[in-house]
Amino acid sequence: MPQEVDLAVVGASAAGLWAALAAARTEAGLRIVAVDGARHLGAKILVSGGGRCNLGHRQVSERDYHGSTPPAIRRVLRRFPVSATLDRFRELGLEWREEPPGRLYPSTGRARSVLEALLDGLRSHGVELRHPFRVESLERNGPGFRLAGPHGMLTARRVILATGGRALPKSGSDGRGYALARALGHETTAAIHPALVPLRLEEGCRLRTIPGTAAEARVRVLGAGRGKPPRARGAVLCTHFGVSGPAVLDISRHYLALKAAGGAPRLEIDWWPAGRDELERRLLERHGTVSATLRERLPTRLAQVLAADAAVEPGLPLHRLDRSARRRLLAAVTGGIVPVTGHRGWHKAETTAGGIPLAQLRLETLESRCCPGLHLCGEICDVDGRLGGFNFQWAWSSGAVAGAGAARSLCPPGREC
Repeated sequence: MPQEVDLAVVGASAAGLWAALAAARTEAGLRIVAVDGARHLGAKILVSGGGRCNLGHRQVSERDYHGSTPPAIRRVLRRFPVSATLDRFRELGLEWREEPPGRLYPSTGRARSVLEALLDGLRSHGVELRHPFRVESLERNGPGFRLAGPHGMLTARRVILATGGRALPKSGSDGRGYALARALGHETTAAIHPALVPLRLEEGCRLRTIPGTAAEARVRVLGAGRGKPPRARGAVLCTHFGVSGPAVLDISRHYLALKAAGGAPRLEIDWWPAGRDELERRLLERHGTVSATLRERLPTRLAQVLAADAAVEPGLPLHRLDRSARRRLLAAVTGGIVPVTGHRGWHKAETTAGGIPLAQLRLETLESRCCPGLHLCGEICDVDGRLGGFNFQWAWSSGAVAGAGAARSLCPPGREC
């Protein structure tokens, strides 16, 4: 016989663990079980932030996210803001420290500390954890739900879907949650693609010949039509396959979104953030060499590659740099188009763009509008944040809203509601 519970949380991810904890704190006495198909819990938490877990950011707003409408994202974030997140972590015994420009990390410097704090909190509140427990079907069962898979069956009065998207599938977020949601009446966005993912460049691109070289740059996605092109600023890292680094990761969702929509995006990199005019002024000073001038702000190997792209000899004295060569050099350094051929795949993506639009949920509780009793939170929703802890804050905020909303609608055994 299937076990009967009040609330089943499908997906013991950051959002799922937080939702289960929020539910248990909201209504004592509920029978809550969190299940996950992964053999090891919390894989995304453990690998984030280079193993330190960038658990959030000091300043968060709807402008840090994409996907669903900004007003909808804002309403969820405001129901459980950063201050509430930090208070909750402190109650769990986890302290944190802030690093520029506002990123928050556990004071231990260990991502495992975050996972252990969450698991200890769930145990102290009587939440049962089951893994591996893969849910392959989720269907109505009278007023509640029946969950089934190769590891058993459950019936639940309410369900929270926190299965994640498709990023880092070895953690268990393999996209199965979308099928479960669709079976209960939901629709996903037309496109679902990686976000915060490194980009591949053509094999002959010279940037691939200098792996490990990094520099501050501004990147833009061109070809989106009217309006300001999406842009990002930060370090760009050259690799053996293409480009990575914070600026590339942040811009990747915009490039891939335009590609998925049938557009022809182009990725532009400006390696001279001080501005084109400043570089041109330096090149017109007529003393020194091309290489020496570029190396004032750029690594030597990058300076050589950019000069080669412009068909200019790096050792050429500036007084011999004619107008045509100067224009080619300015174009290569401040507005070079890099030949993107694709991305590194779901296994290298940090999050997912696309999913279940917030318009299909009641924002006060994140309960489904088309399937009462079902709540959704975390990466399965059509919300993705920029690099810097913003996706974790969405997990905490949406998990708290979904968990508390589900719990308030349930009546614990022996109590009249």
